[in-house]
Amino acid sequence: MSPVTTTEIRQYLRAHGIPFQDGHSCLRAPSPFVGSSDIKNQKNDATTSFCLFIDKTTGHFLCMTSLAEGSWEDLQASVEGRGDGAKEGVLLREGPEAEDREEVLRIWNRAIPLWELPDPEETQLARVMFGLTKVTDDTLRKFSVRYLRSARSLVFPWFTPGSLGLRGLKLLGAEGQENGVQYIETTIPRPGVYHNLFGLPLISRRDVEVVLTSRELDSLALSQATGLPTLSLPRGTVCLPPSLLPYLEQFRRIVFWLGDDLRSWEAAKLFARKLNPKRCSLVRPGKQQPRPLEALNQGLSLPRILRTALPAWHKSIVSFRQLREEVLGELSNVEQAAGVRWSRFPDLNRLLKGHRKGELTVFTGPTGSGKTTFISEYALDLCTQGVNTLWGSFEISNVRLARVMLTQFAVTRLEEQLDKYEEWADRFEDLPLYFMTFHGQQSIRSVIDTMQHAVYVYDVCHVVIDNLQFMMGHEQLSTDRIAAQDYVVGAFRKFATDNSCHVTLVIHPRKEDDDKELQTASIFGSAKQAVASQEADNVLILQDRKLVTGPGKRYLQVSKNRFDGDVGVFPLEFNKSSLTFSIPPKSKARLKKIKDDNGLVAKKPSSGKKGAVHQNSETCLGQDRSPCQPDSSKSSR
Repeated sequence: MSPVTTTEIRQYLRAHGIPFQDGHSCLRAPSPFVGSSDIKNQKNDATTSFCLFIDKTTGHFLCMTSLAEGSWEDLQASVEGRGDGAKEGVLLREGPEAEDREEVLRIWNRAIPLWELPDPEETQLARVMFGLTKVTDDTLRKFSVRYLRSARSLVFPWFTPGSLGLRGLKLLGAEGQENGVQYIETTIPRPGVYHNLFGLPLISRRDVEVVLTSRELDSLALSQATGLPTLSLPRGTVCLPPSLLPYLEQFRRIVFWLGDDLRSWEAAKLFARKLNPKRCSLVRPGKQQPRPLEALNQGLSLPRILRTALPAWHKSIVSFRQLREEVLGELSNVEQAAGVRWSRFPDLNRLLKGHRKGELTVFTGPTGSGKTTFISEYALDLCTQGVNTLWGSFEISNVRLARVMLTQFAVTRLEEQLDKYEEWADRFEDLPLYFMTFHGQQSIRSVIDTMQHAVYVYDVCHVVIDNLQFMMGHEQLSTDRIAAQDYVVGAFRKFATDNSCHVTLVIHPRKEDDDKELQTASIFGSAKQAVASQEADNVLILQDRKLVTGPGKRYLQVSKNRFDGDVGVFPLEFNKSSLTFSIPPKSKARLKKIKDDNGLVAKKPSSGKKGAVHQNSETCLGQDRSPCQPDSSKSSR
């Protein structure tokens, strides 16, 4: 399916005599799914007949009256009379499955309002656990919030727009931790199709301003303290599904108050791009500007905090004054500014400090060393922490890649425990993980277009490309291999910067002698040719030769780190049963840290063989014999 542009959508509507109105992120037009079947003759009334919203970026449509929705191709088929099935309701947004519907009703009927709990002590305990001591019963009643005693969870309803039909629920449990309370969310239906803008039934057509939050509890506090319309995003800071944009079209001003950390701030800036930054403002996280519920409990003025919201859009930066608040935010939150930290690779955290948006990481290693196996675990680690990830695997099939990642996720061989497959598959399916359907040679333009689509639709902030060579031959840009490589790397660098998205690019190195370790020049060529080496923020090399003290070792080398300059190496151990490279918790692996400016060793490795790691001769996705396939496998890297 080829992408469509806003210009093409407008031209098509004009060519078919369909009136439309230009909105912030959507075009509004008469709907063929309600009233007269001739949309050209429908009355030009924006509040009644102009109920079809067409996304300017994707062409996806939603009829707010009938709830029919579909792709741009579906709408074209309907307009041209080729989509009789669509008019009969094939495209109508499906309600929850029968099993989910029964579960939703069962839970909703068992849940009761918090103020109706028979035991006052139980009521007080619930209010303390969820931070609701200052939220009134009237506010809870206004938003139809209930409490499920058996699960000790708050229950937030998802009502069908325009009616009181119950489409789903979100259960919020609370567990006491040493450093506070941890909230656990469960949605019915699953998170991927749970598109509840909590608070939507309370929005009036006359409302022109709204405050968006990342938690239902924050919306309760905001509504009570300010009286302003407020909505809670269904998946918090993880993503803003484009299917929700039509419901936000009516607002002239949208304020994001998503949380009190830098991750919330970055998510707010990303979401504002979808909604037209000119109408968006952002509440900057800070000690005096915590999330709304905490502000209410601390006795802070929520209206005053909202008045400090910064515009999300400016034409250009003319002075440090426009940057000083963001600089202060990074200085006040040094660890958060360093990015998302890996949970499986602590030594990677010590060198790179974290995984940051807008950067380009180049990763290489010898053929058969396990590059794809390692990078799949590297990306999976981040994905399990909420980093929305898009995989572009041009060399191996998505089925095989998903099988490896599922094994790494479960940390066990599921072929030996098939009875546990459904359990692990359900958990794996809930990860914000997506796969490109390309295979083999592809043009850089088609790949970039797909990445742009993923950033817009799924709020992807990490893209893995495996590997660069599958785009170089297709371009026919130059007979000079280095020049072609520079062009492709430059395109990914520009994408990463423009979209605040981290791109990890796997590159095959040039052939080196067996007794030589790979260097940065093994990827990019000589210093004079290495334009691409300047584009990369990080360069990682999976070495399969030797560590300082002896042969037979495999280790990861960080040879470039633009964030703070720390480079170095640390050993890896391949676990054949779980297909993982992550260092076991009890391992005392050495970390050799090197100063980037003069190459002097800052921290010498310990002497002796302590921490030495055995190298397994088999890798999962390499050219060598693979534990994933029979010995007769012919697949090659």
